[in-house]
Amino acid sequence: MDFKTGDGILIEHPKLSSAIRSNAFGNVKSPHELLSDLRTERIGKALTVGNLTKRENNNFGFLRLLFAGLVILSHSPEMIDGNRSREMLTRIFGTLSFGEVAVDGFFLISGYLITRSWVQSSSTSEYLLKRVLRIYPGYIVAYLISLLVVGPLAGGQLNINLPFVVDQISTMISLGEPTLPGTFADLPNHLLNSSMWTIPCEFVCYLLVMALGIFGMMKHRMVYLAMTALVLTAVVVLQLIVIQHRISLASTGIVAACLAMVKFFAIFSCGGCFYLFSDKIQYKRSIVLVVTPILIALLFSRLLAEASLAVFGGYLLFSFAFGAKANVLSQVDNKFDLSYGLYLYAWPIQNLLIMHFRSISPWVLSGLALAASSLVAFMSWTFVEKPCMKLKSRFAQA
Repeated sequence: MDFKTGDGILIEHPKLSSAIRSNAFGNVKSPHELLSDLRTERIGKALTVGNLTKRENNNFGFLRLLFAGLVILSHSPEMIDGNRSREMLTRIFGTLSFGEVAVDGFFLISGYLITRSWVQSSSTSEYLLKRVLRIYPGYIVAYLISLLVVGPLAGGQLNINLPFVVDQISTMISLGEPTLPGTFADLPNHLLNSSMWTIPCEFVCYLLVMALGIFGMMKHRMVYLAMTALVLTAVVVLQLIVIQHRISLASTGIVAACLAMVKFFAIFSCGGCFYLFSDKIQYKRSIVLVVTPILIALLFSRLLAEASLAVFGGYLLFSFAFGAKANVLSQVDNKFDLSYGLYLYAWPIQNLLIMHFRSISPWVLSGLALAASSLVAFMSWTFVEKPCMKLKSRFAQA
């Protein structure tokens, strides 16, 4: 596997020994430190740099599954009650829900991996093709199932005609949410698949990375860092507006959409910074012990919770991703990437369960929805996402 450091140094080596990690949250050496050790023979010949972020050597898979599960857990009481009065993290901090923390975690990981994808891509077209093939196929199938299967089951009025088809195609191209009149009419949440509202934000971040890369921003990481700091500052300022005007980022409207996009891009850019400065950042137990209480304290602040989660939470996230031994769930997700499917299908499954079992408890709902959406996610990965991702090699050869 090829690995390109923040300074553009390309390294190639076949395998990486687990000895690069001292212990969980221990001192994980940066790529440049490992390269230096290799050159001076301070570590064994089996150690390499190239696989530091290889799938089987990190916990990104586990974290993605964890975040998908937290979204389900967080949505359950809110979907039953129509409010967050029983959402656990909101009751503790009064700021963020488990769902919001999970989505922010997704954007941090995505920022890291997508920035790496840009750096390692041989061309702009290759990068864009990989991103399109990863997002669109699974999304389109989930969109159509939500619209054509879940919609009628939820009492929706499905009237297929030419204007309807044109409208749905337009919505899918823009990665929008499926809508159908009359769905889940007796439930607090009427939307067919509300989780999809973050998908266009994710893809816009992909496009912004491409634009920044074309303009050479990735080659000047200090400029990239300054931009990220500026956007994070904007998040804090805009959060004041959100608090004062009580704007929901999940609501419709251009103002809410712009605020959400700025927030997600700031978090995404933080993930990118962790990649671009991977040769400088050290993941140490001592730093984790300092950062953790700071993050907990700042999570009580509505003004600073989101920004602190991006910075301090990002450090904790990547400390675990690289500092702890890859566990079984990471290995499972590395083989069957279920997190995207879980995120796409959980909402409609949860609302269908609520519709038929109005007195269901949040815990039972979460368990049933997790089991059912895991099965659908497995089918989505096996029959849709994985085959479509393989198409990129065919396009490359064409």
